[in-house]
Amino acid sequence: MASLASRANPLLRTLPHFLTWRALGFSTICSGRLGFASQSEQLDTETSVAGTKVLENFKEEFEIGSRLITLETGKIARFANGAVVLGMEETKVLSTVASTKGNDVRDFLPLTVDYQEKQFAQGVIPNTFMRREGAPKERELLCGRLIDRPIRPLFPSGFYHEVQVMASVLSSDGKQDPDVMAANATSAALMLSDIPWGGPIGMIRIGRIAGQFIVNPTMDELCLSDLNLVYACTKDKTLMIDVQAREISDRDLEAGLRFAHPEAVKYLEPQMRLAAKAGKHKKEYKLSMLSDRTLERVRELAEAPIEAVFTDSTYGKFQRGEALDNITQDVKRVLEEECDEESLKVLSKAVDTVRKKVVRRRIIAEGLRVDGRRLDEVRPLYCEAGNLPQLHGSSLFNRGDTQVLCTVTLGAPADAQRLESVVGPSTKRFMLHYSFPPFCINEVGKRGGLNRREVGHGTLAEKALLAVLPPEEDFPYTVRINSEVMASDGSTSMATVCGGSMALMDAGIPLREHVAGVSVGLISEVDPSTGTIKDYRIVTDILGLEDHLGDMDFKIAGTRKGVTSIQLDIKPAGIPLDIICESLEPALKGRIQILDHMEREISAPRATDDRNSPQLATLKYSNDSLRRLVGPLGALKRKIEEETGGRISVSDGTLTVVAKNQSIMEKVLEKIDFMLGREIEIGGVYKGVVTSVKEYGAFVEFNGGQQGLLHISELSHEPVTRVSEVVSVGQKLTLRCIGQDVRGNIKLSLKAALPRPGSGEDNVHKESVPSLKAAPKYLSSTEATFSGPDKHNDTSDTTQELLVNKNLGSDVNPTSSSVPVILIRSAAECDEEEKSAALTRNSKNKSKSFGSSEGDKKSKPFSRKKGEKESNSIAKSRDGDEVKQNIASLIHSSRDTEAETEAPVTAKSLKLGTKVTAKVYQIRARGLVLDLGGGLRGMYRFETNGRKDFEIGDELRVECSSFSSKGIPVLSLVDDEWV
Repeated sequence: MASLASRANPLLRTLPHFLTWRALGFSTICSGRLGFASQSEQLDTETSVAGTKVLENFKEEFEIGSRLITLETGKIARFANGAVVLGMEETKVLSTVASTKGNDVRDFLPLTVDYQEKQFAQGVIPNTFMRREGAPKERELLCGRLIDRPIRPLFPSGFYHEVQVMASVLSSDGKQDPDVMAANATSAALMLSDIPWGGPIGMIRIGRIAGQFIVNPTMDELCLSDLNLVYACTKDKTLMIDVQAREISDRDLEAGLRFAHPEAVKYLEPQMRLAAKAGKHKKEYKLSMLSDRTLERVRELAEAPIEAVFTDSTYGKFQRGEALDNITQDVKRVLEEECDEESLKVLSKAVDTVRKKVVRRRIIAEGLRVDGRRLDEVRPLYCEAGNLPQLHGSSLFNRGDTQVLCTVTLGAPADAQRLESVVGPSTKRFMLHYSFPPFCINEVGKRGGLNRREVGHGTLAEKALLAVLPPEEDFPYTVRINSEVMASDGSTSMATVCGGSMALMDAGIPLREHVAGVSVGLISEVDPSTGTIKDYRIVTDILGLEDHLGDMDFKIAGTRKGVTSIQLDIKPAGIPLDIICESLEPALKGRIQILDHMEREISAPRATDDRNSPQLATLKYSNDSLRRLVGPLGALKRKIEEETGGRISVSDGTLTVVAKNQSIMEKVLEKIDFMLGREIEIGGVYKGVVTSVKEYGAFVEFNGGQQGLLHISELSHEPVTRVSEVVSVGQKLTLRCIGQDVRGNIKLSLKAALPRPGSGEDNVHKESVPSLKAAPKYLSSTEATFSGPDKHNDTSDTTQELLVNKNLGSDVNPTSSSVPVILIRSAAECDEEEKSAALTRNSKNKSKSFGSSEGDKKSKPFSRKKGEKESNSIAKSRDGDEVKQNIASLIHSSRDTEAETEAPVTAKSLKLGTKVTAKVYQIRARGLVLDLGGGLRGMYRFETNGRKDFEIGDELRVECSSFSSKGIPVLSLVDDEWV
């Protein structure tokens, strides 16, 4: 603006200096204010810019682990009571604190902690309709709790002024989790403010990779770590612990805690230096303290009757609560008669203080608990699995008066929860939702949105169970557990862990082990003058009353092998780490007792009825075929889902189908087969529609538009004179593929799919996709596998398990599957082999495959090529008896030869009795996958009391003992010796 004025009126340039605003001691008009300039501004007239404000900035830099950390204040949010920006590499978090100035009468600390992760921090616009962030997400609530838990105990007793903490992620590089950074920034902001607080605190994250502890691990390092430990402390006491682990032993966990404490203490000194430079003087706030006179008067009136209630172990939760309320009302009437208004205002807090002293004194002095249990005794247990048989999985878990109902629902991979956080994965396939309705404590209340307590308890149980779930490649389902608290008297989150583990077993999910949880409490006696603990007792499986009146709620969940999750919350201003580590042993004993009861109810994944259990199938198709299935804007896919009730997920070359039961799965696969088709096999049953009727037979469209001939001789077991008497155009038929002629035409049979006259046997193949019929209930893998529940005992079932995800697309090369497709040689193929051998006197490895071209040397699934017209000359199929005779002669000749080949084995050369050297390709739960060379693989099933100590790469001498129904070689060891 000044330059424009100069150009408009050149005389302004020639004004004498004594007539200018700056010479008169005023700031410029452009600065937006009229007033005298500061002395520094007057002195620096040459270099300073008009209207520029210089912010006083204070900064501290220090290093923890290999990370450079900065604490900065004075530049951002200057009006807040305290504001600090903490940076680690390119991630920066702002934390601010503020408090009210009023003196409202309360009996609790109204502390609110809000944590925000807005999408601008990672350079992303929200994809919501309004393009802005909505209600707090689960992760934001959990991070808010992580900040709240360590700072709350350090506010002085009687400080009941409202305090609000707001932590916001300013920028994120995706490498560091901002939650720990926000907690340390909050501690520094409280130190700078005038709010009375007993900090500072330090919070650290510890990981462990290959047995080595890592300080401040990145998100990539956490993926490899078997420990995610968040530890908060003051200089000499522990404030908060949060752990997610993969069955880490108690000894290793203790080592991690002792390693974390000195690392967390490194945050304290920089905060104190920053507070010394930029902090405010602590303000004198009015504290709401009980007077000694009021406390003594209430103690005289209530102590004896309260002690009488607590010494009677026959009281239940509500009977005890009702008796204590009656005592409070009796004290109130006495105080009203005495007109003691001061005591009446704080009556509830005074009575609660007396209750606390009575309970704590009895536990420390006499070792007696409210319900009469020993200090290390777990409440009576009741476990029930499968109480809701219609659901995928269910369980009911009781511990004392605490009762939890858990249910399991399985879904498709597309049902996974989508996450929008600045760090971590984008989806979550395992969810545990914890619900705490008002009726579980006999209260009336409203059900709202996400509750911080419910989210925190559910996440704790979710982390405990996540460690024992099978990996995603072996178990592709999305799993949701619902935990409904039916009655609460302490440790409902640990009851959720126990009930959830049983419900997962009931659903047939192959968990490695059961997981159980127990809560450990602490009752301590503190020296008032020094604040040190003089005496204490550790209490196992605490009641709700013991949680309220005690010092610690230490929730520990795990298996027999180790710990999977921990959450520690305390009420005093810190507990020595030695006491925390001492609590691990009674927690382990209590956990073992609970695991024993759970395993007596259900100890292994349940093998449920396949007809009612959820089904999942993973099919391989080309992307062109998948596009045809999805249709424009997904219209065809949605239509199939609406008509059948199944769920379809499409990804690159993969089609995943999830159905509630087997009947729904059959409906979905039938529609998919009709639209896309699949690999055609001899003996496979297909559904088709008659497109034309000729004198010699009928042409049928099936398997995604392919054409096959139904010859007049294959219409019925009885002689047929006219084709039109049996079938008509448009009629739907269930047919069996019986072969292929030399021109590649597919031959179908209606009589082969009908029961034989005079026999009670049903000859109809009842599954449209044979490879899915005997598939494991929950497992569909693209490679050979022996994992999952052990409910397939014979060799045929194991082979079908190997072929669950065989290439089913009609236009996809089956050799792309990791398990090679091997078709059983038919009689026609054997005849051609023998003719070829007689003419050329060559090796049997060069025989021509059934239905292949002259130059094709590999076995191919016979499928009709696109655009190929049907031929009117179809050769008649061989008689069934002749086929059986040829197969029998082939098996007999192969057994007689006992051929032991040294040349590379192929699918054609491999016969019964062939001996070959194979390498161990994969080791599974029930056997081995062996590499025979040349892309051919077979299987060996572990024998009872036989050798099982194999390693990948071992060479074995094996013999082909049989072929499975899908043509996979079944092998046996030669003299049970290694090569």
